[in-house]
Amino acid sequence: MKGSNESNASTAASLPRPTPGIMACLELFKFRVCLLVLLTASAGFYFGSGGQLDKLLLFHTLLGTALVAAAGSTFNQIIERRLDAKMERTAGRPLPTGRVLPNEAALIGACLALTGLVYLALAAHPLASLVAGITLFLYSAVYTPLKHRSPLALPVGAIPGALPPMIGWSAARGGLDGPGWAIFGILFAWQIPHFLAIAWLYRDDYAEANFQTLPALDPDGFQTGFLATIWALILIPVSWLPSFWGSFTGGWYLVGATVLGLVYLAGSLALWRSRTDRRARRLFHISLLYLPILVALMMLDAPISPTG
Repeated sequence: MKGSNESNASTAASLPRPTPGIMACLELFKFRVCLLVLLTASAGFYFGSGGQLDKLLLFHTLLGTALVAAAGSTFNQIIERRLDAKMERTAGRPLPTGRVLPNEAALIGACLALTGLVYLALAAHPLASLVAGITLFLYSAVYTPLKHRSPLALPVGAIPGALPPMIGWSAARGGLDGPGWAIFGILFAWQIPHFLAIAWLYRDDYAEANFQTLPALDPDGFQTGFLATIWALILIPVSWLPSFWGSFTGGWYLVGATVLGLVYLAGSLALWRSRTDRRARRLFHISLLYLPILVALMMLDAPISPTG
């Protein structure tokens, strides 16, 4: 019987390992994060088009951006695979569970990055490829390692998180002029309360894995709530920029952005006053609603009339 088991184990070991499945790859690419990247890149393209929406160019831009975003998520999970295994929230990811091996993930990520950057340069615009490359570098090579060393990783990581609209803007416009930076500013400020809420909810996990997030270093939560409130407050005037810088949105957007900003601020204030998981979860949910509604308001109230 023992010999039979050893023979079966030997046979299993000699069989070729199956390639990663579709679901494992989607998890590796962080599919929901990619969708958010594409949403903001679309907004940047829409406004950068100046009223002449080239649908084919938009398709090329989003496809190349999706490939680069998937590469960034892959590299992030390769770097953090051992730490992911220590946290309940991430222990089921493809690399910690062995559904994808590190060398497989590295090959997939490199192919995605190279294909996406070359595709953007040739099918969209070289500047869009450059912005995407900077985004990929900052996210994978700067932000991801910094998370283990300093809470400053949060504002540093907010930069690549806010750059996707500029990929769309530069693809449509061929430059990085003017109002596109307004969308960058909105995304930058929005991310701080959003990620602080996540970090508070998973502070024990982050502390266990030695991530230097502010909530992991701030047991009382006072600084976490204060910082979330400050950035939610900053976000309100920043969200007005599209109405004043280039005037590519109108009055209805200004009203809607103010209301959304006040709701976001109220959620942050509530977390500051009562540092509980319930408050953090509510702020997180508010943040998820804020961004798509704001982008929809921008598009609906834009004075431009895209064609194509």
